[in-house]
Amino acid sequence: MSRQRICILGATGSIGASTLAVIRQNPQLFEVAAVTAHANVEAMLAIYHEFKPQTLVMVDADAAASLRVQIDAQEVTILSGAGALIEVAAAPSINTVMAAIVGGAGLLPTLAAVEAGKRVLLANKEALVMSGQLFMDAARRSGAQLLPVDSEHNAIFQCLPTIVQEQLGYCDLAAAGVHEIILTGSGGPFRETPLAELELQSPAAACAHPNWDMGRKISVDSATMMNKGLEYIEARWLFNTAPEQLKVVLHPQSVIHSMVSYHDGSVLAQMGRPDMCTPIAHCLSYPERINSSVKPLNFLEVGSLTFATADAQRYPCLQLAMECCWLGQWATTSLNAANEIAVAAFLAERIGFTDIARVCATTVEAMATVISERELNSIPALLSVDKQAREHATDFIEYSLVQG
Repeated sequence: MSRQRICILGATGSIGASTLAVIRQNPQLFEVAAVTAHANVEAMLAIYHEFKPQTLVMVDADAAASLRVQIDAQEVTILSGAGALIEVAAAPSINTVMAAIVGGAGLLPTLAAVEAGKRVLLANKEALVMSGQLFMDAARRSGAQLLPVDSEHNAIFQCLPTIVQEQLGYCDLAAAGVHEIILTGSGGPFRETPLAELELQSPAAACAHPNWDMGRKISVDSATMMNKGLEYIEARWLFNTAPEQLKVVLHPQSVIHSMVSYHDGSVLAQMGRPDMCTPIAHCLSYPERINSSVKPLNFLEVGSLTFATADAQRYPCLQLAMECCWLGQWATTSLNAANEIAVAAFLAERIGFTDIARVCATTVEAMATVISERELNSIPALLSVDKQAREHATDFIEYSLVQG
């Protein structure tokens, strides 16, 4: 395979770090041409000194200024601001973009990479949750190659026939012999916690995932299983599913990352250790295989594999996300916005764990009365919905929860 020039959006986060770890194992195949971060100057300096990217982007202007003081400006271009994310993602010199910015902030730069026809490694699920059909239509127009990085979507991708892999967003699953797609989820750290004790759980407890090492926001989403709900929405768009073709099951061991069931009775499962380097390496090298540094499974050590249904009482965020998926774009955009506000408030210890679901449900219900789906035919329109939902969620937290 030819050497790829890569831009990593969100280079200092957990996915960014795993991407760099895979590149470190395969330096002859990849050149880190550009990296972006929000404000982590120390981590960005370490990346610069090891990988020598030509362009560094810090969203925070003060962080960018600090970086300029510590790096010779003649050796590298240092940009700042959210607009610079879009600029670097679409730069002609870049052919592969790892879209790893967490949350809605990743939508516009990821979309810019898609519109520029790049090879896009999609780790930012919110881009599809927020813009769905518009995002997939943009990829089809530009000829961008989408490769799903999330372990579940990457597992599904690997289990699908080539014709589906090459037609993400507009494939015909039934014609390809697919019966249904089965998303697996561990159930998070509170899978066996008594329901009455959920409201007492702390941010530290919610972030202590039993299997995966993730950032704090995604860890909380895993604890509520909102993460699985967002993945459900993303899978709907990536694989062009109907409601009856998409299921979620609990699989506490996180060995089977997802499955595809076929009409002939076959079920294909992608298995591996819970390490994001595996799907990242697959996307970086697709359709070939490279060293990810992750050891293969030892089936004699795995033990038993178990499965269960996801209880709606324990995981109301998952249930809400699955319902929003089929209500319309306004619903999933509103849900994502409300969840980001709620999780931030929970991590700041301003609301309780079970309040996250209350904030999300209340916001979606409120937005249903003010948004017309027919008007959501552009990214600015969707960003307006996002803004309104964030404002409603913030107000609900402030006046109904914090002030009592």
